Amino acid sequence: MSLTSPILPRLYSRSAVLVAALLVAVPASAATEALWLPAMFQDHAVLQRDRPIPLWGRAQPGEDIRITLAGDLVRVRTDAQGHWQVQLPALRAGGPYTLTVTAGSGDTRTLADVLVGDVWLCSGQSNMELPVRRTLNARAEIAGADNDTIRMLKVGQDESVLPREAFAMPLAWRKTTPATVGDFSAACYYFARELQKTVHVPLGLIDASLGGARIEAWMSADALHKVGGYDEALDLLALYATDPVAASGRWGHLWERWWQGLPGMAGDRPWQPDQAAGAPWRTAPAALGPWEEWGVPALAEFNGMVWYRTTVTLSPQQAAQDAMLMLGEADEVDVSWINGRAVGSGYIGHDRVYRLPHGLLHAGENRVVVNVLDTYGEGGLTGPASKQALHLADGTSVPLKGWQYRVVPEQAGTPPLAPWLSAGGKTTLYNAMIAPLGHYGLRGAVWYQGESNTGDPETYASLLRAYRSDLRTQFGRQLPLLIVQLANYGPAPTHPGESGWAALREAQREVAADDPLSGLAVAVDIGERSDIHPANKQELGMRLARVARHVAYGEPLPPSGPVPRAVRREGDAIAVRFGDVSGGLVAYGADGPVGFELCGRAAGSCHYATARIHGEEVLLQAANAGSATRVRYGWADSPVVTLYDGAGLPAGPFEMSIP
Repeated sequence: MSLTSPILPRLYSRSAVLVAALLVAVPASAATEALWLPAMFQDHAVLQRDRPIPLWGRAQPGEDIRITLAGDLVRVRTDAQGHWQVQLPALRAGGPYTLTVTAGSGDTRTLADVLVGDVWLCSGQSNMELPVRRTLNARAEIAGADNDTIRMLKVGQDESVLPREAFAMPLAWRKTTPATVGDFSAACYYFARELQKTVHVPLGLIDASLGGARIEAWMSADALHKVGGYDEALDLLALYATDPVAASGRWGHLWERWWQGLPGMAGDRPWQPDQAAGAPWRTAPAALGPWEEWGVPALAEFNGMVWYRTTVTLSPQQAAQDAMLMLGEADEVDVSWINGRAVGSGYIGHDRVYRLPHGLLHAGENRVVVNVLDTYGEGGLTGPASKQALHLADGTSVPLKGWQYRVVPEQAGTPPLAPWLSAGGKTTLYNAMIAPLGHYGLRGAVWYQGESNTGDPETYASLLRAYRSDLRTQFGRQLPLLIVQLANYGPAPTHPGESGWAALREAQREVAADDPLSGLAVAVDIGERSDIHPANKQELGMRLARVARHVAYGEPLPPSGPVPRAVRREGDAIAVRFGDVSGGLVAYGADGPVGFELCGRAAGSCHYATARIHGEEVLLQAANAGSATRVRYGWADSPVVTLYDGAGLPAGPFEMSIP
């Protein structure tokens, strides 16, 4: 939907995010210290080699700061707000060193056991978050993890409406040991372990990831403004920062407008107290809990939206008080109304507590309505009934009981998400988990995300390009980006069809291909049909390391397996020529590769093609070959693909036009 408003100013400018004075103050503990350093600068840290080392902090205004590292001394004076920043001389890989920062007051910060090497940022959603302890052969992997030169920094999962200068949660650099590696990102760790076999320097890994996160949540406001179409959402986020009650009401109007635009929903307003139209309401179990456990066949494996409603009767004295709506936890996303006014929207992981506008409640019956969206696993108002109440200013609570429900047809699709939500919001994860990194020196970034954006893959390419530019604005114009192409997930296809997963993989492929400092790690053959979180992160780590060796370290090796270069007609066949082939093309398990389709211009016009390998080309034949305008490979959520090269690397999914 369009979210453009002429009333509110844009949220903030990019210059306010990085290192210097931000709109959001540092935590009180940092502001009161005579000398404060960002949390990345502490014992066991890894600093980026072979380039000037950025360092910054806070002290008293006008104070002299002395920094020593590896025999070099650098001096700087704080500005009128107490900020200071310097560039320390570049160092080659090595260490350990001691970094000392001393203020004129005598206050000193000493960082011991500091290494200089390559620092990689690993970010994304749950497949980046997945820890080593949940991977193949985890017990042996953890027992054998003992590497003093791989250091790990895990950023606490958090969100913020405005960008922060400092992390809200404590964090620490940890050496790789059996005691520390189990809870760290498996994709990030296995990547570093493999990379260090050829790049013999210390490696620092920063894991900033959160399951279920959309790409928009990891991007700055400036980046989203440049993409276009997000101005009103960002304006609403700005309002939420100062007046969440007003923002919640305004968001409710936008959500209601989406609902009213659904086919067959005109006139259906379930949030209104006097609503009579629409599907009938049914009695919900008294204890609520996940709707999959209600014993209702239609909800046993339901992913989608369910409406809840109840009434609560108040006396005049109760209704006159300020109040909070308390719902406990909702899985995953709720939008909640009282007496027809939206009062809040939240995301999985915390109890819902919404402050109500003064005067909204009235004596007598008050209608409480909640819409809950669930897209994976259990869903509903899952918290205990004891947490569902109106909490009044005098300290008393009125329980919410007697819930009814109605199920929303699956064809309604996915509703818009409030911009302040953590994983599904706009800029929220960037603000809390990336902005506080400031200009910390990085060698590159690894990105494993996209599952949460498969519902609208047509926008992903522009978002991913903007995300890449966003990183380079913050960490350097030449920052390499390694992209994991989504793994296979779901049932194998039995006929050609459309796939949001395949379309998003194509967007990832296009973005990686249009930039020499970006690379793609193909994972479409190492997923699991029944688990969106495949356990084979070791193979993924090896493929990511290979991409990094080419993209970031300049090794002249094919980075990611066979890549389609050109398509042409060859008599009654279609020929696809591949590049980046090591040891020739091979087909696993058959005389020719499986997974190719020939398509016309219209949707639904694709047919599986018979394929055979001829040198570094694949020749395709099908009944529609003469009229085909497109060739596709691996075009499904969980495709069957068998084309590899002699090095054991797979060809990734793609779509190309036939000249």
